[in-house]
Amino acid sequence: MRVLVVFLRLFPFVVAFLRDRHRWILLGRPAKRTTAEHQRRAERLVRAVAALGPTYIKLAQVFASRADVVPEPYLSVVGTLTDRVPPLEPGTAETVIREELEQDVGAVFEQFDSTPLAAASLGQVHRARWQGRDVVVKILRPGVEEMVHDDLDIAFRVLMVLNLLAPSHQSRAVSAVVEEFARRIDDEMDFREEAKSAEAVRRNLASESGVVVPEVITSLVRRRVLVLEYIEGTRIDRLQERIASGELDLDRLLRTIVDVYLKMALEDGLLHADPHSGNLLVDARGRLVLLDFGMTVRIEPETRSRLIRTVAAAARGDVDGVITGFYALGILDPEVDRGTIRDAAERLMALSLVDDVTPRQVQRFVEQVLQTFYEFPLMLPPNFVYVGRAAVLVEGIGHRYDPNFNMVRIARPAATKFVARLVEGALGRDPSAKVQDWTQEGLGVVRSLRDLLRRLEREELRVRTHPRDAIELQRFVKTQVRRGLLATFAFTTALISTLVWMRTDRFEILATGLTFSLGMFVTIYIMPSHLFQNPLRFRRRRLR
Repeated sequence: MRVLVVFLRLFPFVVAFLRDRHRWILLGRPAKRTTAEHQRRAERLVRAVAALGPTYIKLAQVFASRADVVPEPYLSVVGTLTDRVPPLEPGTAETVIREELEQDVGAVFEQFDSTPLAAASLGQVHRARWQGRDVVVKILRPGVEEMVHDDLDIAFRVLMVLNLLAPSHQSRAVSAVVEEFARRIDDEMDFREEAKSAEAVRRNLASESGVVVPEVITSLVRRRVLVLEYIEGTRIDRLQERIASGELDLDRLLRTIVDVYLKMALEDGLLHADPHSGNLLVDARGRLVLLDFGMTVRIEPETRSRLIRTVAAAARGDVDGVITGFYALGILDPEVDRGTIRDAAERLMALSLVDDVTPRQVQRFVEQVLQTFYEFPLMLPPNFVYVGRAAVLVEGIGHRYDPNFNMVRIARPAATKFVARLVEGALGRDPSAKVQDWTQEGLGVVRSLRDLLRRLEREELRVRTHPRDAIELQRFVKTQVRRGLLATFAFTTALISTLVWMRTDRFEILATGLTFSLGMFVTIYIMPSHLFQNPLRFRRRRLR
């Protein structure tokens, strides 16, 4: 029944998107759609996803930051989807706590509020009092693990059909996003992993006076129960009165958000990967409060190093350095023309160097960049998707409170300052270390050139192709072999039907055989090559 429900709700949208590419699904020109039609479809899609429950809501929230996968206006509309769901039945939270802590709620907490503070897709949060301290108790919804895994299995089946009917870099990117989500969702449903991440982020940000991370009550952490320090605060999207009264400095708050996420991404290598309005508060002292560490991303040192070099190039206006960094980070496919990307990069750098750029100019350029991401075979690496979510959050908050908000004005000084801090930190202890690194790198280049010249003299150089080229060649050969087999089958059918006709003098056999053969030849000629390739297959994930 669940498969049928999901199919009935999502398949009409799959068909509609396929018809956007080909009027008759596999053939024909793209169907003409107006912006208003896409807007209405996007709103219907959001309603359908919300009705499907936690798994699809969480997936939609991930897609809301994927400009390389989701075009406008779907990107903006999906971004409005929230995961607020009806609260659990009374007594359910107490039952989960009793099962996990092996004690009644009254024996553990001095006070427990049965009315939840928040009810989300995967969990529910209650306020309580423990050993004289105000705490929050987060419990996992009963049965949500099985439902999530079943829903993912259904999603993979839908994606198999999508990749079979319309293989493209967008459909492959959708599959990659779902695969990444499937790998991470298990950790998000295990509160022990969330507790570890929260403690690590708290240690990393301990020196930041403008940021607060709740303390984890480790003795009360279980797989389905998480207890944290309670911190009073205002949601970051409900600060109108505090900003209007002058109690809160909006620019300072936005700079704090940018600084914190740059530190997590570039210095700490552990990123809070779910930065939406419900997970960010502002306390009475104006400090940023980070909540919900179910989704955290680790960024490897080598990746951070490349990212730092790219940010440094952007800070000094080095367009070629930025493009090279994008290639090194895997944001740009090696096959993407550098000249095409350079035009967009130059315009972006020009905007970033102007303080008085208007919001409309930024908006128009961002729309062009997003369209470029969608149309070209570009793929945002998973780690940088979450960095992008933080940037989207900052821009959304800024425009919410200030129609003339300029993201460039906030981001550029923060990036420059942070890169300078990293460089200073690297050189602070031993200034000769950097010189030694440069010397070693220079010697390495000299050795490589010497080796290259020697191999040229010995005629030992060989030309190697990229593995992608071998894969494409293999696909081409398979396609041609399959076409040849089908053509041979059609020819054999025609030959056999002719021989039978000559033997029996029955014209209907000849007509049927030749018609079938002609149909096969026509099909082979007009059918797209991708239909001769094997469809993607997805592995069913097993419960832990």
